[in-house]
Amino acid sequence: MASSRRMSTTLVISVAVLAAFALCAFVSLVWLPQDPFDFVSDTPFAPPAAGMWLGADYLGRDVLARLLDGTRITLFMALTATLLAHLIGDTLGLLAATRGGWVDAVLSRIVDVILSLPKIIVGLVVVAALGTSIWVIVGIAAVVYSAGVFRIARALGSDLREMDYIKLARSRGEGMGWILFGEMLPHVISPLATDFAIRAGFAILFMSSLSFVGLGVQPPLADWGGMVRENLGGLSTNPLAAIAPALAIALVSIALNLLVDALGGPQEH
Repeated sequence: MASSRRMSTTLVISVAVLAAFALCAFVSLVWLPQDPFDFVSDTPFAPPAAGMWLGADYLGRDVLARLLDGTRITLFMALTATLLAHLIGDTLGLLAATRGGWVDAVLSRIVDVILSLPKIIVGLVVVAALGTSIWVIVGIAAVVYSAGVFRIARALGSDLREMDYIKLARSRGEGMGWILFGEMLPHVISPLATDFAIRAGFAILFMSSLSFVGLGVQPPLADWGGMVRENLGGLSTNPLAAIAPALAIALVSIALNLLVDALGGPQEH
């Protein structure tokens, strides 16, 4: 009973945190306290004041406005990359499990190569070659994380391919698309949804790391990792300029992991 209550509390807290950030992202589409690109203070790293609740950044721009705008950009990039990673990984993983043979062997070896490469190094090399645009960064994250999704989907699909309803679908002459998405996917959607939440947290950390080293979202656009990098020099003057986006990264990542624990915990018993 006590364990169930703790799990319920964890679920409520994690959902509340994620909902608050999602609300901030939607609100930023229609309202911001200041223009995130305007210089609202002549003093870099000006401390918090009325109308400038988190102070100013290194160029005198409103930190709160840039944080809200960065929330929308960061969450959009992370969710888009995770959706693409699952679209690629789920499709190819279930296909490899269903077809087997050379299809499985080739796809598995490609995935092994991707997984053996350090993600940050891959990101740095690709961004240096193709340039720093939002879609390049999203594409990199989608590809590198699709490899992990592939392995999970393949393992789940391997358990299903000999099931009677799969054999029946084949005997009816159903196409591969229906077998993958009409027969297999509904039976593996729960563990894949759990992986989606974990993978979204990884994507936020990965993209923020690229921005922190200067190869992520480029100024004047704001994302959480870039805001931390830009404002490190003001820790003694206005620490909120760097701490607020760093705290946002930590809160969302922790909330996603707690959500997975809360939803996945009861299924393990």
